[in-house]
Amino acid sequence: MASSVSSKLYSDDVSLVVVLLDVNPFFWAGVNANSGTNQPAAALSFSKFLSHVLPFVSSILLINPLNQVVVIAAGVKSCGYIYDSGGGSDGTSVSDLRAGFLRRLEEFVERDRQLCRDGERAAATTSSLLSGSLSLALCYIQRVFRSGILHPQPRILCLQGSPDGPDQYVAVMNAIFSAQRSVVPIDSCVVGIRHSAFLQQASHITGGIYLKPQQLDALFQYLSVVFAADLQSRSFLQLPKSAGVDFRASCFCHKKPIDRGYVCSVCLSIFCKTHKKCSTCGSDFKQASADSRSKSDSKRKTLEAS
Repeated sequence: MASSVSSKLYSDDVSLVVVLLDVNPFFWAGVNANSGTNQPAAALSFSKFLSHVLPFVSSILLINPLNQVVVIAAGVKSCGYIYDSGGGSDGTSVSDLRAGFLRRLEEFVERDRQLCRDGERAAATTSSLLSGSLSLALCYIQRVFRSGILHPQPRILCLQGSPDGPDQYVAVMNAIFSAQRSVVPIDSCVVGIRHSAFLQQASHITGGIYLKPQQLDALFQYLSVVFAADLQSRSFLQLPKSAGVDFRASCFCHKKPIDRGYVCSVCLSIFCKTHKKCSTCGSDFKQASADSRSKSDSKRKTLEAS
């Protein structure tokens, strides 16, 4: 851990856990299972999901009274803070955690639904706003860093159900590298049907834990055993390791994961097929190719002359 960061740590066993909660109503309701997209519905109902998450949040606060938990909801069109144990206008105590948490969550989901005015488009949009919630989490952590010399060890826990949104690839990767630079691990717990390539890369790059529970009925046990331990204690525990990481990037033209592609040498945009111009920075690929061939020919002629 960098000296500039470690010099600010509150103590080894005090944690700041920022939980990113996937509250995509269309995913949890299984709307896309009937929309012709062949996307399976959620394997765990949202009410049962919350019944595991709320005790986990309480357990983090009960382990150490100095611990702090912040919960950020990620919807389809928006994301926002719904709980902060640190106090302030949005903070609630452990005793009324459930009531305050559920009230703010209900208000957030209602606002997010209102933003989805086009019902057909919203039903087809199965991904949640992961990039926005990661940005909010990092902004909160940076504010804590600047609040004083002493602060708890921060980490981010993503509780994701919705599939990845390829159109968020650049924003998500920027957030991942920002977390890596700030020495903030990103833990991932995927409760959806499929693995998340974004979160696999996030946990791998930042040194966090990636887990896809096999038995969702025991989600609280997974959360409490794997993700409740502070960063200092993890060095003494035998924690699960990811079997593999999907490092595929998403192309900028069709927003789909690709195995091979073409990269713009100017802005590093990735495309699945050749283009005359870069749609991101406007570079002329044809002119660059001609210049490259011209330089190669002149170099060959020089070598032949010598």
